[in-house]
Amino acid sequence: MAETEALFARLARSAFRSRFHLGAREKGYADAKGRSVIARHAAELIEKRLAPAQPLNDGKQTPMRGHPVFVAQHATGCCCRGCLEKWHHIPAGRPLNAEEQARVVAVLMSWIDREMGHTPNPGRDDR
Repeated sequence: MAETEALFARLARSAFRSRFHLGAREKGYADAKGRSVIARHAAELIEKRLAPAQPLNDGKQTPMRGHPVFVAQHATGCCCRGCLEKWHHIPAGRPLNAEEQARVVAVLMSWIDREMGHTPNPGRDDR
């Protein structure tokens, strides 16, 4: 958890990263779906759009809004392989392993939880 706190402190110093927040639409969607569904979406999106060694349209594959995970990806530097390398020190050009994917999803969900005002219980849906 200390690693995530240090990451969030670094991200807060970035004018670009710190401007991202969930809008009413994304918050409503997250409330309607529940935390477990959003976490599943995050895992699926990371596996499909970020985990490959050479993601399709890398650097342009993540929309800026429309889903809580998309916003979280930009806010946390998990939007493309270049940002993932810069902010998370995960080298580009090779697939993300399962542990790295899980770590990215955990960062995204931590950011979303903060935006939603939740203190999550990992075993609970938080709907």
